Amino acid sequence: MTSIALFGTSADPPTAGHQSILAWLSDQFDEVAVWASDNPFKSHQTPLEHRAAMLQLLIEDIYPPRHNIHLRPEMSSPRSLITVERAKQQWPESTLTLVIGADLVAQLPQWYRVEDLLQQVNLLIVPRSGYPLTNSDLQPLQQQGATVEIANLSVPAVSSTAYREEGDSEIVTPPVEAYIHREQLYECQDAPKKSWLIQRRNAS
Repeated sequence: MTSIALFGTSADPPTAGHQSILAWLSDQFDEVAVWASDNPFKSHQTPLEHRAAMLQLLIEDIYPPRHNIHLRPEMSSPRSLITVERAKQQWPESTLTLVIGADLVAQLPQWYRVEDLLQQVNLLIVPRSGYPLTNSDLQPLQQQGATVEIANLSVPAVSSTAYREEGDSEIVTPPVEAYIHREQLYECQDAPKKSWLIQRRNAS
């Protein structure tokens, strides 16, 4: 049976950490479906279409190229249950695994019709720095019928919030950063230029 990883992210912007997750997933699953989503529990600065475009650039920049990772914008929904229903129509004979970050585990019991959701997919939790997982965190999910696994990978300790606040180019991949500058998506993109101008003035 074909195994499908369902990886939606509200990342604003997607980072090098997301790229490492995608590369790992491509080695574990037959197909990795990726989409940009809106999280009802968060506010989003950048429109969905820009976040989707950055995800596509992130996928294309993986080396060596992975031919089983595909952007699936039609899967996007603020409600994961709707996404899973769409995935079941797309891959009716496949095993579906919903991939979430460890930072979402505490929020998960509040998701729309979460019991229905957890009975239709396996759940794969990706570790994230600053969000340790304990048995007490996983127990409520298992009581609601979830089949839970923790991904065995180490993700770079970078975050979208840190990029928006600091503009650190190490956090995002070069194609994504080029897109950010071209579309003028975040105020932080001007920080390196301002720093460079100050240094020039001080040197003259």
